[in-house]
Amino acid sequence: RGMAMNPVDHPMGGGGGKSKGGGGRQQLKSPWGQLAKGFPTRTKSKASNNQIIVRRNGRKVKQA
Repeated sequence: RGMAMNPVDHPMGGGGGKSKGGGGRQQLKSPWGQLAKGFPTRTKSKASNNQIIVRRNGRKVKQA
């Protein structure tokens, strides 16, 4: 698991246990600084976006 690793080994690693001060855990990010969880990471202007009709979770995608 990434949470069990050190910060040098994994983007989700590090920290003293599972809880930190100041609310919840820090925002999980990729090594390049892009948010990793709970954030749409796909580019809105991809040419193949019009070919995606149904998401993996079964929800339909609004076509513009």
